[in-house]
Amino acid sequence: MKRVVIIGGGYGGVYAIQELSKNKDISITLVDKHTYHHLQPEVYDFIANKSNIADVTIDLFSLCAGFDHPNLSFKNLRVTDINFDEQNIYTEENETLEYDYLIIAAGSRTNFPKGIEGLKNTDDLKKLHRAMYFKQSFENALFNKIMDEGKKCDNTHIAVIGAGLSGVEIASEMAYYAHKFFKRGSFACERMKITLVSSKDTVLPGLHPKLIKMSEKRLKKLGVNVIKNTHMSSLDKEYLYLDNKNQIRYSFVIFAGGIEAARISETFKNLSKNKKGQIVVNEYLQTKEYKNVFAIGDIAEVKNIKGEIQPPNVTIARESGKGASRNILRMIEGKEPLACDPKLEGTLIALGGYYAACDLYGKVQVSGLIGYIIKHFVFLRYKVPLLKYIHKGYEKRKTTK
Repeated sequence: MKRVVIIGGGYGGVYAIQELSKNKDISITLVDKHTYHHLQPEVYDFIANKSNIADVTIDLFSLCAGFDHPNLSFKNLRVTDINFDEQNIYTEENETLEYDYLIIAAGSRTNFPKGIEGLKNTDDLKKLHRAMYFKQSFENALFNKIMDEGKKCDNTHIAVIGAGLSGVEIASEMAYYAHKFFKRGSFACERMKITLVSSKDTVLPGLHPKLIKMSEKRLKKLGVNVIKNTHMSSLDKEYLYLDNKNQIRYSFVIFAGGIEAARISETFKNLSKNKKGQIVVNEYLQTKEYKNVFAIGDIAEVKNIKGEIQPPNVTIARESGKGASRNILRMIEGKEPLACDPKLEGTLIALGGYYAACDLYGKVQVSGLIGYIIKHFVFLRYKVPLLKYIHKGYEKRKTTK
């Protein structure tokens, strides 16, 4: 029986399982240091109190138990190293896993440039525990403001560094949530300021011009102060310093200045990687060095059939996860792998409350409530099938205990 191991239970890993589970005669093992699948695009709803922790996580034990596959298992282990020649995976828990085929789907992390002093004082919302900490700290700050309303009304200033998708979404959601909080309670002591810092001459660089225009209009309406063509040079425990000589006295700093491959990528010394630490793969999503080792999602440099590098997002994770799994199944059957041609379906941006901007296939751009409905539908299209598996797995696990 052929053994397939998947490292990483994110979007790419989950889609890989869905495809691989079609073959009942192989062994599939999912490995992740966390026990949950984190629905990263919905974390801003969580911070803005539109959802709770159960809405943005999927239990991996129940998920795997819910697939109708006799040889699928989940192991909550932290991978420390891989011997690609001997096909052994080593873990922090001293458990060694063997494989015939390997899919590396360990995802990404926020890129904290080494040249910027004081980044340890910022919040990284890609990590769920950091998002929870920020949510609690932010709500405490709002509570303290209304507690002291009759005595003083200090400013609360949130600085968001990086005006890509993550930066724009978190700035929008925070601005909307804060305004709604004070208005609902009729508290006059708002004085909440949010500054979004972009190193480019626009927000959302590289996206459709109409989408940028929609987003900038929404940010302005929400009162978000956007600073362009500016870098953060450093920060201490009180002030954020910009390279235009200005400084901001902040309450919170959120760093959203891009991503790089997950830390585990650093241990793969004999695999080809790009400057972001992403594993370089061919058109079949195989590593250059080992034909039985695949890399997908954010940890891989995924290209389309034209050789264009694709951005790290859910669509690319899905397509690469399915593509790698199909090729593994083909190779097990003695067939040649097929080239993968992932296509970006569009861009969906949450812009506070029931408002979003969408670019569909580069042809149609919409915003407002319609955009929000489209974004919500796309998310449900992914989550609803998973709920079927986890509910089935949950019931199965209850009866076996």
